Amino acid sequence: MVSLNMGKTIYILSDEDIDFNVTSRIGNYACGFIRNGKFRVQYVGRSDTDLNDRLKDYVVTYKRFKYSDTPSVLAAWRKECENYHDFEGSIDNKIHPGRPEGYSKKEYPCNARVTCND
Repeated sequence: MVSLNMGKTIYILSDEDIDFNVTSRIGNYACGFIRNGKFRVQYVGRSDTDLNDRLKDYVVTYKRFKYSDTPSVLAAWRKECENYHDFEGSIDNKIHPGRPEGYSKKEYPCNARVTCND
């Protein structure tokens, strides 16, 4: 069974809950809903600068979210790639996560456990 590795807490995707729980920092997130007591992932992403602000882009579209802090832009991108590949085909993301500016494909390949042609 795949895991987001974002902890157990599931938050309501509202401006109020985001402001109360998430500060402006680098991080990863998953948006979705709860069914039968379990979080169902619909979208995965990252913010390279302001996770609080980025999550607010999804308030109208999704109901719940999870998130995790990330130490660097590169780490956030790699985690987003992993989450994308783990849930690919069952989420709303249609394309592979974009590589952070300044990180070449040759030096920093996608580290997913599957073959990736990003």
